[in-house]
Amino acid sequence: MNALSRKPGWRARIDATIDQYRRARFGYGDFDCAVFAAAGIEALTGERVGKAAWWKYRSARGGASVIKKAGFVDLADMAASLLPEIHPSQAYVGDIAAIPSDGPFGWSLGVVGGERIFVLRETGLATVDLLTATRAFKVG
Repeated sequence: MNALSRKPGWRARIDATIDQYRRARFGYGDFDCAVFAAAGIEALTGERVGKAAWWKYRSARGGASVIKKAGFVDLADMAASLLPEIHPSQAYVGDIAAIPSDGPFGWSLGVVGGERIFVLRETGLATVDLLTATRAFKVG
């Protein structure tokens, strides 16, 4: 796990990233929760995370296969390989939150926006209460 640090101007960049996803159409591998979380990390730190092979899927089944082939149990464990895990109550704006999901990934990832988490769903960008997260990861 590389040490990531927030770069000056991160707040404006994370706001712009969230705004970009507010207008985006959902698509696996293009605009989904994992891609959204990675974009949030890049907005804060200027660093791309993960391996190139992780971003080559176009369906839920393909995304789940990438997680398994990379050796992870689920999406949250993949996030934990990139970022230090913290208790959700310690999550700050821009950190990544993991919310249990019945979907093929086991979790949905979102970007913490304070007391709410921005989450990307097939229907678009939404928010949920920070208390719904059971895992969280520190960005910088």
